[in-house]
Amino acid sequence: MEHIWLEHYPQGVPADITGQAQAYASLAAMFDESCSKHAQNVAYISMGSTMTYAQLDAHSHHFAAWLQSIGVKKGERVALMMPNLLQYPVCLFGTLRAGAAVVNTNPLYTATELEHQLRDSGAETIVIAENFAHTLQQVLTKTAIKHIVVTSLGEMLGAVKGTLTDLVVRHVKKLVPAWELPNTLRLNQALARGSRAAFTPPSLGHDDLACLQYTGGTTGVAKGAMLTHGNLVSNVCQAYAWVKPYTTEGQDCIVTALPLYHIFALTANCLTFMKLGARNLLIVNPRDIPAFVKSMRHTPFTAITGVNTLFNALLNNSEFSRLDFSGLRMVLGGGTAVQEAVAQRWLSLTGIPIAQAYGLTETSPAVTINPFDKKDFTGSIGLPVPSTDIAIRDDGGRDLPLGESGEICVRGPQVMPGYWNRPDETAKVFDADGFLHTGDIGYVSEQGYVFILDRKKDMILVSGFNVYPNEVEAVAMQHPDVLEAAAIGVPDEHSGEVVKLFVIRKNKSLTEAELIKHCRSMLTGYKAPKYVEFRDTLPRSNVGKILRRQLKP
Repeated sequence: MEHIWLEHYPQGVPADITGQAQAYASLAAMFDESCSKHAQNVAYISMGSTMTYAQLDAHSHHFAAWLQSIGVKKGERVALMMPNLLQYPVCLFGTLRAGAAVVNTNPLYTATELEHQLRDSGAETIVIAENFAHTLQQVLTKTAIKHIVVTSLGEMLGAVKGTLTDLVVRHVKKLVPAWELPNTLRLNQALARGSRAAFTPPSLGHDDLACLQYTGGTTGVAKGAMLTHGNLVSNVCQAYAWVKPYTTEGQDCIVTALPLYHIFALTANCLTFMKLGARNLLIVNPRDIPAFVKSMRHTPFTAITGVNTLFNALLNNSEFSRLDFSGLRMVLGGGTAVQEAVAQRWLSLTGIPIAQAYGLTETSPAVTINPFDKKDFTGSIGLPVPSTDIAIRDDGGRDLPLGESGEICVRGPQVMPGYWNRPDETAKVFDADGFLHTGDIGYVSEQGYVFILDRKKDMILVSGFNVYPNEVEAVAMQHPDVLEAAAIGVPDEHSGEVVKLFVIRKNKSLTEAELIKHCRSMLTGYKAPKYVEFRDTLPRSNVGKILRRQLKP
């Protein structure tokens, strides 16, 4: 497709970032530069404690040296299983500096999910928060894990604060189930040993593996997307080019409530804002909205990333409206569609629009981003980032013209080379010309803006007509008594499928009939829900996205 979107790029954003990306041989090289330029700047803030770039540099160097001292070689996999703690960037950058590949692991995994990821990746080393050690205990003998490093929530908060934090977590809140694992080290022990060990920086290039990011992808089963140093360096350069006009190097502070082990926060918050020499305010438990808001009150912030449910939760907290938004310049929404009702409330309160972005684990993740100063909500997921090709294709693989809907396909330096040890699954998602099939249905406007309608697999077929859950949910959310909504298709003997809506109410007096009437006033008949089920909670992913597939009968 012709790059018509370049005409609408924000001022100063280049069409191509190849030269910028080639300036860095690896993420480790990019990290070294930031630590040198911003040594005295605060890099991370967590529970009131801080870590400077100089401290992060030293700690990660010691972790890299420790990895080498136990025999971890270039290309071997190291699993990290912890929430947003100061320990995470230490181990992330230490692993990358040692030339090993990071296997980001969701701390909330079940034993079955953890076993699959460890076995599939072949990781022999893991760093795990003690809160989740009992899960590892259940599957350890079925994995190749040889080296276990355990850390606590308070371990890097300083002696007094750390000790108090761990006492509360372990004995008051009782958030650490009993566990027993053989031959474990505490992280501070590993770092101490690394401080006395020799370190030889490995030779790294763009083709070397940096991360295995596990995802259901477009075909279901959990697979490791192989993200190389070149993929991630390129995506950081793409994102950096986009945000640079709105930032001041060394002066920004981004709120990081999304988990760093997820590709969205990993690239956007951790890596891109590392290149900017910015501060990251780490939120350990974003589901505790009052504590989350309290952290924001004590730390002036200029940027925040989130998903629709996170923005909605903040807007429904009375203390959030009392925060000082005068320094806020960038709000980035992704992971799932930002609903218009939420976007409008956010803009009204903060004065800053939510800029929707789009990406996948397989694309490191950024594919498209909206300009940050575009206040009119159009529902677009933005313009393709520099050095990115977009194609809209039908089921036969044919390119479709502007305005016609089909599968969004992507090609660029940020696109993975494939799935780990899964050539069969890799072949399913790539065209002969190198385009990745995303599994998302959308179109490109005449101005080059990309619009996503829904996931191909989530589409509802009512009497032969396509119904996109996003559209139904957005209409439901405009009812003042609806807090959250999720739409799915359920079998129907007359029309094949009909729409069923799952809703969390703000007001318990809201009835099924009233909500269906509301939806029918704004939707064509076949799109309106036939059934409504009220619930107190809805199933969510690790970043807060509502999981429609778990609502299926």
